[in-house]
Amino acid sequence: MWVVELFSSLPGLLAVLALFGLLGSQVRVHRAAKGDVRSLAALPRAHGINAVLSVLVPAAICFVGLSLVKLIGPRLNTAALPDYVVYWTVLTVAVLGCVVAILRSTVNFRARQASEVWIKSLLIAASVVAILTTVGIVLSMLFEAMHFFQQYAWQDFFFSTDWAPNFRGDSSLGFLPLLWGTFYVSFIALALAVPVGLFAAIYLSEYAGPWMRGIAKPLIEILAGIPTIVYGLFALVTVGPLLRDYFAQPLGLGGSASSVMTAGVVMGIMLIPFVSSLSDDAINAVPQTMRDGSYALGATRSETVRKVILPAALPGIMGAVLLAASRAIGETMIVVLGAGAAAQMSLNPFEAMTTITVKIVSQLTGDTDFASPETLVAFALGLTLFAFTLALNAVALLVVRKYREQYE
Repeated sequence: MWVVELFSSLPGLLAVLALFGLLGSQVRVHRAAKGDVRSLAALPRAHGINAVLSVLVPAAICFVGLSLVKLIGPRLNTAALPDYVVYWTVLTVAVLGCVVAILRSTVNFRARQASEVWIKSLLIAASVVAILTTVGIVLSMLFEAMHFFQQYAWQDFFFSTDWAPNFRGDSSLGFLPLLWGTFYVSFIALALAVPVGLFAAIYLSEYAGPWMRGIAKPLIEILAGIPTIVYGLFALVTVGPLLRDYFAQPLGLGGSASSVMTAGVVMGIMLIPFVSSLSDDAINAVPQTMRDGSYALGATRSETVRKVILPAALPGIMGAVLLAASRAIGETMIVVLGAGAAAQMSLNPFEAMTTITVKIVSQLTGDTDFASPETLVAFALGLTLFAFTLALNAVALLVVRKYREQYE
């Protein structure tokens, strides 16, 4: 029974059509060549590949396009596209592609060039899908954020220092405490990750021997593969109590294990491989002739690093730092377990605070009404966070373009 269901489904029928086109085009071109393959403009295999691509690529593009129409239609108050229309339209396109590919399999047909056209179309379609995905994410957040600002004053959102959501109404949804917590945690994380990661990269690229580099670099990069939930548990169980017992309580700065410092330190450990690996690549990209010239002028190794290598590798290092900053701003799990959920503005790093991403998760958790401002505020927060991350990426691009060095 499952075999019948498989071959009656759309993917199964497309696979059958592709196989039929493959065999049919090869049989037709063999007959046209009358046994002399050397007379063909393309090998039979190329005709078969062209037939398979002629079936699958147009069908896939058609399916994606109709799926988007089906998804967007109800939002524009138009009738939804029925499933059978998508099914038969895609199947018709595949059949036409199969028939045309078989009919074009002649002696003079350049099937390799036709296959390249299909592959190029597939790559363009993949690029368009990536672009449309980004546009769709932005538009979905934008439309929901507009619904939020229709119910809640934008002045209160952007300039209020009070965050107190209440799903029964009368909520205070000030953005500033969340923004402060996000930047505070990110600042502490970068203050730890950037020096450690940069110094590690300098040591590995300029001082360490091949044996030490072969051991230390993979060990540092292992940190990038650890799940963030593990870092969060590490912050909750180990780092938080340690900072509380040995720093916060003796200094009279607080008695909670959940704090900005806890989340920032653990997040900084997580970001070390990002800064180290990318900075190491940037430093290694500096030509050896620049080092040799510095040594020939009498500079020491440390002077060469400070005055020649680091300025030359500055764009790559700045890109690594800004990438780590974007990663820190978007982190959620470490903040949930390490920094707590208190939306407040304070300079004390040993107090519990929260970030934008944590509140996005909390506002969308559970049975919530997507028409209330307490839920729609998550989209406004997401759009604002996206704008900050986009600004960081733009700054990184400007820095790289301004200070980039071209080497022969």
